[in-house]
Amino acid sequence: MHFTVSDLVLDIVQNAAEAQSKIVTVTLEESDQEFRFTVQDDGKGMTSEELQKALDPFHSDGIKHPHRKVGLGLPFLVQTAEQCGGGWDIQSKKGQGTMVRAWFSLEHVDTPPLGDIPSLIRMVLLLPGPEDMVVRRNLTKAARNTCYEVRKTELQDVLGNLEEAGSQVLLDQYLHSLEEED
Repeated sequence: MHFTVSDLVLDIVQNAAEAQSKIVTVTLEESDQEFRFTVQDDGKGMTSEELQKALDPFHSDGIKHPHRKVGLGLPFLVQTAEQCGGGWDIQSKKGQGTMVRAWFSLEHVDTPPLGDIPSLIRMVLLLPGPEDMVVRRNLTKAARNTCYEVRKTELQDVLGNLEEAGSQVLLDQYLHSLEEED
């Protein structure tokens, strides 16, 4: 179940990471009124027929999760975005990759909480699969404008194995510091 918007984002990023992608780029944009995200991968992509099936909550290809009879990631995203005054867009080309965009009104009563964005970014960076993960963040609230980009490969050069406890502590502190007000 998805309790926060961050849960929805992580689910979509995990799909991209599992799509035989070499690079996954995640863009997180937040203002006082709206939260938007884009997940772009260069993985296996989908035909229009495969995309329609992926949007059907009562369909699962049985390959990724053999024990499941349903696939709920994209349908939950679509339902949540639409019910809270937002929207979504998905573009995919077989053999070239997929781009998923969604946006949510932060002023709508049905919008779930965003969740802990620095922790979301840390979890994204720890997903296995792609050679690189790039996360771009743009936070524009009131008179504050914070923009940054983190790359998994660059962080590995500095911190070493990101799965080690010490590296995760440092990564978490670094990501939270990027979000703090000046």
